[in-house]
Amino acid sequence: MLDIVIEARRRSLGAFEVGRVLPFAKRRMVGPFVFFDHMGPMALPPHVPRETDVRPHPHIGLSTVTYLFEGEITHRDSICVEQVIRPGEVNWMTSGSGISHSERFDTMRDGGGTVHGIQAWVAMPEHEEENAPAFAHYAATELPVFHDKGVEARLIAGNAYGLTNKVKTHSPMFYLHAIMQEGGAIGMPRGHKERAAYVTRGRIEYDGHAYDEGALLVFKENDDAQIKALMPSIVMLLGGEPLGPRHIWWNFVSSRKERIEQAKADWQAGRFRLPIHDKDEFIPLPDTPRHDDTPHPEPEPMS
Repeated sequence: MLDIVIEARRRSLGAFEVGRVLPFAKRRMVGPFVFFDHMGPMALPPHVPRETDVRPHPHIGLSTVTYLFEGEITHRDSICVEQVIRPGEVNWMTSGSGISHSERFDTMRDGGGTVHGIQAWVAMPEHEEENAPAFAHYAATELPVFHDKGVEARLIAGNAYGLTNKVKTHSPMFYLHAIMQEGGAIGMPRGHKERAAYVTRGRIEYDGHAYDEGALLVFKENDDAQIKALMPSIVMLLGGEPLGPRHIWWNFVSSRKERIEQAKADWQAGRFRLPIHDKDEFIPLPDTPRHDDTPHPEPEPMS
């Protein structure tokens, strides 16, 4: 049975829009996943304007997981990492006690092209929230793939269906990219308390009901859930063990409100380092909070 179905809401990140799935007022998290944005598909014209880039901004208390289906993004951060993110790769940035980063379209600047992907935030356990920031990149060839009943599924992180990989996580979880042919079916991974499926493209069926692109199906615990593709589809499977409630303000995530207040003051005062090669610009701390499906107004999270 389903616990809830969440439909992606359109949110502006300045030069482009995303489908915001998590957080949601009636369901803040799924396992450790505290944030889930669907980027695109977005057609970038030749000579992509720099205004389309996401300028340097800060994070604390989380890991960002960028996963692309199409296009390329250049990641730069304040621990001197510069990495081009390509389709099928895993880029796991741990903010911990504090990091800043930018996301740019440098490799697509001249020719343009399509960008399509998912950006997720994974909350960190309380005892690891103040870990040193870190960044890890994993090639697509490092991610195990399995085939079953018209489905090809790649394990992005965690463990599922007896598969594991080298992607370092901070709590029990799973995250998969499933490509489903029409009529293909897959059961949700067992052994995880909270589980969900996001329809990235196409249409799926569960328990006699059809769900289209942009729907996140959150299943009840212990439900022997199976989904079926009604047409060629892309579905992201995600979940894991819950970590307890988290506070979110703009790009900051923490189990403690006072820690977020400190992060706000640190960014405002310039105490965060800026990314390599990005010393001349950054996104300022928001002055006017905006409502984002929460009981109290908060600024829109960035990616």
